[in-house]
Amino acid sequence: MGDRLDDVRARAAILAEALPYIREFSGRTVVIKYGGHAMENAALAERFAQDVVLMHLVGIRPVVVHGGGPQITELMQRLGKEPEFVDGLRVTDAETVDIVRMALVGKVNREIVGAINQHGAFAVGLSGEDANLLRVRTRDPRLGFVGDVEAVDPAIVERLQREDLIPVIATVGVDDAGQAHNVNADAVAAAIAVALGAEKLVYLTDVLGVYEDFPDEASLISQIDVVGMERLLAEGKVGEGMIPKLRSCIEAIGAGVGRAHILDGRVPHALLLEFFTREGVGTMITRTVEDD
Repeated sequence: MGDRLDDVRARAAILAEALPYIREFSGRTVVIKYGGHAMENAALAERFAQDVVLMHLVGIRPVVVHGGGPQITELMQRLGKEPEFVDGLRVTDAETVDIVRMALVGKVNREIVGAINQHGAFAVGLSGEDANLLRVRTRDPRLGFVGDVEAVDPAIVERLQREDLIPVIATVGVDDAGQAHNVNADAVAAAIAVALGAEKLVYLTDVLGVYEDFPDEASLISQIDVVGMERLLAEGKVGEGMIPKLRSCIEAIGAGVGRAHILDGRVPHALLLEFFTREGVGTMITRTVEDD
């Protein structure tokens, strides 16, 4: 009986600890870039859906942004088309754009929406093509239809939020001629966070966070400001794959987003642990060292 009572008390303490964070973020928009192992592992995907719904139910306004590189590659190979890359970026000809749409909009987006809606009729799927949400320009003719974000029209997302719904956005955008482009999901998440005036921008990754001495996990940084982050980048102390994410965080904060977070999506309920506990589980990037 004593052990059971201790367990109940511990759970109550966790709920009480969450209360001030719920109050702080209620009514605020949080943009979550969802990807990596968290999206590919069924158990983690289910926990992610639970986290997003719980955040929604306590008044936070989550917006989910996703890509799906492995899913695109898998579908290409199933259709007999071999992926081609230039400088690490996928070459996207007209046929590949159709495959990207099928993989991201037709499969991955529907799976995320379905997982969230197992816990309530909240999620609505869309892509950057819908209501001109993502206007892009072609990055490099060698890459074909790969786009950089030129403008975001958040009207459709804001309309869904007013209806108390959770937007789930696949990162396909269009140029001025209406041509679909594949767009980097990290960049899209940052651009949408800025357009919505988000309180937080969150990247779910496959690393614990940002390290003071990469790749030593014991040097994980729980909080750092933009100046400190710029220092780490200048000193080359950041893994190459993390650089675009951190640049996007810095740019988003500079454009008005409150805070950015790098979280390990392999940690069950990483979102809840970071948002609703004092310790957190990843790295929070703030505008200044006092901004905590």
